[in-house]
Amino acid sequence: MTARAILTTLAALTMTSTAAGTAAAQSAGTFEWHTYAGEAGTRRYKLFVPASHDAAKPAPLVVMLHGCTQDPDDFARGSRFNQAAAEHGVIVAWPEQTSAQQPQKCWTWYDPAHQARGAGEPAIIAAITREVMAKHAVDPARVYVAGVSAGGAMAVNTAASYPELYAAAGAHSAIAYRAAAGVAEALGIMKQGPAPAVMDSLVAALRAAAGEGRVPPLIVFHGSADAVVSQTNGILLAAQWSRALGLSPDAIDPGGTDVLDVNGYQVLRTDFDSHVELWQVQGLGHAWSGGSPEGTFTDPKGPDATREILRFLLAHRKP
Repeated sequence: MTARAILTTLAALTMTSTAAGTAAAQSAGTFEWHTYAGEAGTRRYKLFVPASHDAAKPAPLVVMLHGCTQDPDDFARGSRFNQAAAEHGVIVAWPEQTSAQQPQKCWTWYDPAHQARGAGEPAIIAAITREVMAKHAVDPARVYVAGVSAGGAMAVNTAASYPELYAAAGAHSAIAYRAAAGVAEALGIMKQGPAPAVMDSLVAALRAAAGEGRVPPLIVFHGSADAVVSQTNGILLAAQWSRALGLSPDAIDPGGTDVLDVNGYQVLRTDFDSHVELWQVQGLGHAWSGGSPEGTFTDPKGPDATREILRFLLAHRKP
């Protein structure tokens, strides 16, 4: 199967969206386009600044990365992240990946050229982060990155590559850091996850990326019925991160899981010493849990991933 065929699978799941979510976000603050241009490349990004923002009081910043076939407006509508951010006085940056960079607008998490600091998409995202910090009153101890699907995987790549910049990260329907090194390998991993036998190497890769720095805390959401990115990926991503942080010796099941019931969905929530959280939503497909139908790839029935991810992120500060 070709790369285009792989990514067309994602496109087939796209649902109809409207501009209502954008209008709601704008009522809570400004939501405007900007362009970053630098050595690593050029990307547009939308920036949400809550109406309550006070330049005399540095605010938290969250960088949100959309999935394949999406764009910042779509992801903002579907996740309703701007509305939740406005309640907490959080600035949100939404970098854009267009079809000019990748045919299906996917962040290329599976390409080794985009899995390390100093070049590629992680460097662009980190540079956008720093640009927002330079132009707005941002608390450098409360800067975060998160995303969904390919954007979630790129959030993982970016947090691993720039641990000195991000206090914590969030990944929904994503994949372990450096689990794939090419499109063909990515397809297999999306369907079944990386082999448990390679977990030691994946943990070593994450520790090496952090270098002398810290591995940022991470929250992971994943649906058990995800037919695009297997739930195994979310489980192994959380295991990779917890092992790199020295929190769990077991690569698969750390124990200590709470069972919740949210709108008919059973949810398994595992907390690795408050530094890694894994939310497994039973019956959820490839969709943002608790999202709005005004955006693509959402399921309004699930637990509210936006509020849980934002809660987790804001609970962490860089030392």
